[in-house]
Amino acid sequence: MSATVNELLKSAMELTETDRLFLATRLLETVSEDLPGWSIDAADLPLELQSRASDGTPGISWEKVQSQLDADLKS
Repeated sequence: MSATVNELLKSAMELTETDRLFLATRLLETVSEDLPGWSIDAADLPLELQSRASDGTPGISWEKVQSQLDADLKS
């Protein structure tokens, strides 16, 4: 990740949850719909999410995700 992207991500993570959701949604709207698996409107997305949630694989805690994001931002 470039320094600019890291700086943007660090700033974005300081936004309120509502502002982060707005920003994420707007960014996703700019991604080409030709990319498989990236459309929030994909008809099979709910089935895929349900499948992943119930496949028996333990999830990752938010604390672990946040810790990894913090480490990535510092590098």
